[in-house]
This record gives sequence, C-alpha cells and structure tokens, in this order.
Amino acid sequence: MASKTAIVTGASGNLGQAVVKKFLSEGYHVVGTIVPNDPVPLDIDNKKLEKIVVDLVNEDDTDQFVQNIITKYSGIDAVVLTVGGFAMGTFANTKTADIHKQYQLNFETAYNIARPVFVQMLLQKNGRIFLIGSKPGLSADNSKGMIAYGLGKSLIFRLAELMNAEAKGTNVVTSVVVPGTIDTLQNRKAMPGADFNTWVKAEVIADCIYFYCTEEAGALREPVIKIYNNG
Repeated sequence: MASKTAIVTGASGNLGQAVVKKFLSEGYHVVGTIVPNDPVPLDIDNKKLEKIVVDLVNEDDTDQFVQNIITKYSGIDAVVLTVGGFAMGTFANTKTADIHKQYQLNFETAYNIARPVFVQMLLQKNGRIFLIGSKPGLSADNSKGMIAYGLGKSLIFRLAELMNAEAKGTNVVTSVVVPGTIDTLQNRKAMPGADFNTWVKAEVIADCIYFYCTEEAGALREPVIKIYNNG
C-alpha cells in the first residue's frame, strides 16, 4: 500500500515535532514547514521527512508550496497547522496593529495553506485538516487580557465551520484541536509554580490528532477536539 502524505506546519516547534514524529512512526511521508531563518533546529533523521522553508504569511509562496507537494506526492492525506503566535493585552493597550499581527500569525498562516489543501482534498474526496485553536479563541471568558490573540484564534473555529459546511457529503473533514497548557520546557520555566501533572504532553496531542486520521475515526464530522488533561 502506498504511503500517505501529511503536511505539518511549524514542524520545529514543540507540538510540530511531536506530530512529525507520530506520523513518521505510522509510515507517512511527512513534509514539515519551517520559517525562514528558523532558530530552532529540526533534527529528525528520517528519509520520509522533507523539510521545506515556507513563509506562510506569503499567500502566493504558500500556494506554490502546496501545488509542488501535490505534484510530487499525487495528493495530500492530512495537514496539521501548528504555526501561530501569542500576545497578552487588555483593551486599554491593544491597538489595531496588535490585532492585525495576531490575525496574521494565527489566521492567515492557517488560511493560506488550508485553502489550497482544502481544494485539493475536495478533488480527492478525502482528507483531514487540523487547525489549532485555543481556549481564548473558544470562549470570551478565557480571552480576558488576551484581546488580540483571542480574536485571532476565534476565527479558526469559524473557518473550520465554513470548510465543513462546504465539504458536507464528502470525506473531507476539518477539525479544531484545542490544547490545554502544553507541557514544554519553556512553559515550565515561565510557570515554575504550576502543577505540571495537569498539563498535556505534546505527544498526547499528536496521538489524538493521528487517531482522527484513522479508519476508526472515519465517521466523525465537525470535531472540536479539547485536549485539556486536568488543566
């Protein structure tokens, strides 16, 4: 059986690397995107991993990247879009420039790749797209003090709804993954007094995402996947 193909954006990040490793372990060809001049190395040695530098804010470059992958692999089976950004800010100190920055980092980087991938998957009549949401994007109560970030992430949920509405009747499904606090070295340093046992490991999130690509999850539609652990 031919190997399936997955694209993972933000492949050098904590979640990105966990997703890359999971899909490689399941036999996928994985195309991992990294940002220009990425300071974080993606040191995964696997012949089925292809690392490509892509500026996901550039719509034309991103579209060309997707077309190249389609040509090379004859299709795309799964896409996991982990690129994003974060910023604190109340209404008092959040300007439209701050909102635009978070919109670019959290929405445009997802939309620019999700759109051409979605079009291809509709032609294939099959595929899985995973957008990364957040608690502040899901609920206004969780957005206090994170105005620009919460607004940017909230659009991810509406995007998934629109894509699933258009894909209704096909086997193309867009999911939103909503992680709790991810157990990373950076988060432990930032919150040394927290109970790390309540956090969720990146590997657990990757396992959940992969499950939604399996035949066992094939009947699921319009999923919002809340992976909180006890956080």
